[in-house]
Amino acid sequence: MSNMLDTARSFFTACETGKGWDGCKAYCTADASFSAESGPLLEVTTLAAYADWMKGMFTPFPDAHYQLKSFAADPERNNVSAFAVFCANNTGPGRPVPASGKKLKTDYVYVMQFKDDKIGHMTKIWNDGLALKQVGWA
Repeated sequence: MSNMLDTARSFFTACETGKGWDGCKAYCTADASFSAESGPLLEVTTLAAYADWMKGMFTPFPDAHYQLKSFAADPERNNVSAFAVFCANNTGPGRPVPASGKKLKTDYVYVMQFKDDKIGHMTKIWNDGLALKQVGWA
């Protein structure tokens, strides 16, 4: 179990600090999938694409960081869950709209499903509608 937690923690840190797929792939299967019921992520189906999407978030949110609230393994179901708060100011170049200067503070959960000793699938649970309203994008 500690190996699963260590792998998940290393992936989480790399992903949430904008390292992209290059910084995350060592912790995942080559074909790792991704899912989220959030508008901006509906068409993102691979963990590689998601990791690169997160890397791209540092353009409109150059000071982005996270506050980790919970990190737990479920060895019976072979997954690790992370609950955190994404915090940032929209001060970077316009994407999808010009910088609003507004602050963002949004809760999210990752459920990282393991296949052997690597992440084979991740689900993100996130209310994108409220997040987008905070920065004036919706």
